[in-house]
Amino acid sequence: MDHLLEHNSQPKNVYAFAKANNFDEPLFYEHFGSFQAVSKYIFKVFFDNTLSILETNDDYISFNARNKLLSFYFTFFENLTANRSYVKLVLEEHKNGLKGLAHLSELKQAFTNYIEHLDIDIIETKQEHIDKIQRRGLKESAWFQLLLTLKFWLDDSSPAFEKTDVFIEKSVNTSFDVLDVAPLKSLIDFGKFLYKEKIQMN
Repeated sequence: MDHLLEHNSQPKNVYAFAKANNFDEPLFYEHFGSFQAVSKYIFKVFFDNTLSILETNDDYISFNARNKLLSFYFTFFENLTANRSYVKLVLEEHKNGLKGLAHLSELKQAFTNYIEHLDIDIIETKQEHIDKIQRRGLKESAWFQLLLTLKFWLDDSSPAFEKTDVFIEKSVNTSFDVLDVAPLKSLIDFGKFLYKEKIQMN
């Protein structure tokens, strides 16, 4: 991270990087295969640090899915803000293409796994393939929402990124309002009741 911020570019090669930082080149390859692998790892660390902070909070453990995700967003973007110069440098380098998303592949895997275990309600159809498609769609839409928030944050110039905080609150709440299956479940239950009663009455 320091090298990128100081030189505004990747090291020329692993050998030069190792020599400049006083360690043997093979040590690098024990952990990473390339500099891009390091970048992927760093974004995953931002996620891991966020979750570690949240899981030490007793209130967070008792939150429902909506409030857990809000807490995640606020904490995650605090971590990003603490490393904003690095994040902007890495992601805006490829802002006109999709190459920047390669840096986020491990973050995506960790985040979508997190979403999967939030127990967000969906309409259970009792048909495994349809429910599986719904779950996959939920994870992908949640990832897309995180990317939108990341883009908004990168462009945000408000003091203390307060506009990003508003964006987070409104976007997460809106997505949960759209996903709210309770009214639909009630309607389905009511429809089943009417259907059953009609059958019995006939």
